Amino acid sequence: MGFALRFLRGIDHGIGEKVIDHYENPRNVGSFSKADLNIGTGMVGAPACGDVMKLQIKVNDQGIIEDAKFKTYGCGSAIASSSLLTEWVKGKTLEEAKQIKNTDIAAELDLPPVKIHCSVLAEDAIRTAIEDYQKKQLEQAGA
Repeated sequence: MGFALRFLRGIDHGIGEKVIDHYENPRNVGSFSKADLNIGTGMVGAPACGDVMKLQIKVNDQGIIEDAKFKTYGCGSAIASSSLLTEWVKGKTLEEAKQIKNTDIAAELDLPPVKIHCSVLAEDAIRTAIEDYQKKQLEQAGA
């Protein structure tokens, strides 16, 4: 365990075990090619804290999210929110994925109030990724 996490565990900042787990063992880190028509990319940021989140979804011909990847530059709570979200969206339809709310992410990770913005970024990222995918599909259909 890194010094920062050992230090934070020694101080009660409200950092939960799930946040630490996703931070130390992030799931689905990486990226897909933006040029792929079955990929939707959501890039969002929070100027107040400097967190930047890129979330990508890979959608099959039946409209099911079959894979998801993320790259997040930010605090442990932002990384954990991204990691958790990539696990949750796999196997869901686009409509089901749109129903995931930041409050669901915050509750699952037990985020303290000062870190709720990290879950908001994750919700914004999945919505933006879905919009990007749908835009690509419309452009392809019109071509």
